[in-house]
Amino acid sequence: MHDKPTPLGCDPADLAWVESTVKQAGTSFAAGMRILPPMRRYGMYAIYAFCRVVDDIADGNAPLAERTKGLEDWHTRIAELYAERAFPPTEPLDRVLLAAINFFSLQQVDFDAVIDGMLMDTQTAIVAPDEKTLDQYCDRVASAVGRLSVRIFGDSSANGDRVAYHLGRALQITNILRDIPEDAVRGRLYLPADLLERFDVPKDPVQALYAPGLEQVARVMAARAQDHFRTAFATMKICQPRSMLPARIMGASYESILKALCKRGWGAAVLRARPHTSLLGKARWFALSYTS
Repeated sequence: MHDKPTPLGCDPADLAWVESTVKQAGTSFAAGMRILPPMRRYGMYAIYAFCRVVDDIADGNAPLAERTKGLEDWHTRIAELYAERAFPPTEPLDRVLLAAINFFSLQQVDFDAVIDGMLMDTQTAIVAPDEKTLDQYCDRVASAVGRLSVRIFGDSSANGDRVAYHLGRALQITNILRDIPEDAVRGRLYLPADLLERFDVPKDPVQALYAPGLEQVARVMAARAQDHFRTAFATMKICQPRSMLPARIMGASYESILKALCKRGWGAAVLRARPHTSLLGKARWFALSYTS
């Protein structure tokens, strides 16, 4: 039992569960969210934990039918959180998600979009998608998370959603450009078919790694990501500055990765080298984000 008010009014054990899930992932996300007040911080922990759980299902080693069912079950669990219920959820994550949904007016369509993005990866390995499919994938796995996040940060306006639209795509394209070799091992190639054809890059994920034209394809995609970063940062200026601070920090961190990738290049000899970023470099791009 607890007597003092807790973030989101949740049981401390449930809050500890979502926080531990974030910390066990071993990313810088937990540290980055410490700037938020407890209510918003635990809301973000819940969103991250949800994304982590469904991503683990999608990328797991279970048979396809089992992974598909696991994700479809999450559609049902999310629907139940939005339905009138006589009894509270039985799982810690569901209970904290319910509190966040009610407190921040999170939209069911965005949770469903994230799950559908994971289903896209589960049903078949994505290889050289058309532009529409790639954009839909980026919206589901990144921009939908952004729409949930900006509401927790404190901005539910149309401009907040516009930030989520552009920043989500910028982040996901950066991920794609960073992870080309790792994705190839898993039989995936997220670069769009029309660019691969234009620069004579094979649509086979492994063969693409050694194609001279991969450099040009990647630089076109990097320019797209940079355009999305620029628009996202410009839109942040007409949003509440405090609400946009976490998004600005995340955007600057990823923009530093994109800049490091562009400096390294995508030639076969360097493709597997992880891009080097520094705290000073991230701080520089954070400062520059205000002038975009």
